[in-house]
Amino acid sequence: MRSPWFRFIVRRLIGLAGVLIVLVAGTFLMVQLIPGDPAQLVAGPNAAPEQVTHVRETLGLDQPLWNQFTDYTRGILSADLGNSFATGEPVSKVIASRLPFTAQLAFASIVLVLLISVPLGMAIAVACQGGRRRWLDSAFTGATSFFGAIPEYVFGVLLIFIFAVSLGLLPNSGAATVSAMILPVAAVSVGPVCTLARIVRRETTVVLAQDYMRTARGRRLRPLRLYTRHALPNLLTSTLTLGGLILASLLGGTIIVEFIFNWPGLGTRIISAIVSRDYPVIQGVVLVVGLLAAVINLLVDVVLGLTDARTLSGKAGTR
Repeated sequence: MRSPWFRFIVRRLIGLAGVLIVLVAGTFLMVQLIPGDPAQLVAGPNAAPEQVTHVRETLGLDQPLWNQFTDYTRGILSADLGNSFATGEPVSKVIASRLPFTAQLAFASIVLVLLISVPLGMAIAVACQGGRRRWLDSAFTGATSFFGAIPEYVFGVLLIFIFAVSLGLLPNSGAATVSAMILPVAAVSVGPVCTLARIVRRETTVVLAQDYMRTARGRRLRPLRLYTRHALPNLLTSTLTLGGLILASLLGGTIIVEFIFNWPGLGTRIISAIVSRDYPVIQGVVLVVGLLAAVINLLVDVVLGLTDARTLSGKAGTR
């Protein structure tokens, strides 16, 4: 029990439990806080009183609030998220059929973001070290600020117009082929790549100014060994701490981009559910996406613990 990893895991599990409690309470209150009568909204403005009563009973809105929350929590624990109003399918089945597509898109985007942003940020910092090549630093800052400010849906539409409509090189929708992933992944990844690359560039600049880096350069180590063995581990701690938040927010961009590219994931389904007021599906998707974001942050914390043992006790700095 004195092991740093034991205390680390306990803290993270407590934090994850807190996130789950907030998610469950938040998704439950989504229906309760809807202005007006949720049953009337679901049934439609021209629904008969009998239909409204049936919908109210189906939603459990005729029960006391605490009983509603207990039933909702019990359903989540048993993987019963209710049935879709639109199709009658169990929500858990709807999510299970859509989640692999969203996970595929999100995982590919996360890998692409890390593979581009970390080397790019380090390369710019090394090239501009000591005030050299100020034009390159200015160009990098301007380009990443510009492209990072473009919303995912705008960038997605632009990519469709250029590569699908004008050039005809890539499909603009669906998930029938591997090439159909290229445009959605690019649309999701551009913003996080720009943001994380700026963070890596700043952290690399700080690391390169440390005494141990001057000592390592004095030993005339090869550049690849110098930067990967001495610089990279020391900038990963702060980079991954902020990068975890960026990667978790990437899921929100994935949801929006899926609708633009007609990608058969959770994003397309939740937007159609919002339009049709399919509240069980909305609650289930929000719950799953929130859980995925929490899991991503947990995995980032584990990676931090493996790369810098001081983070296990909440203490980190440069080595």
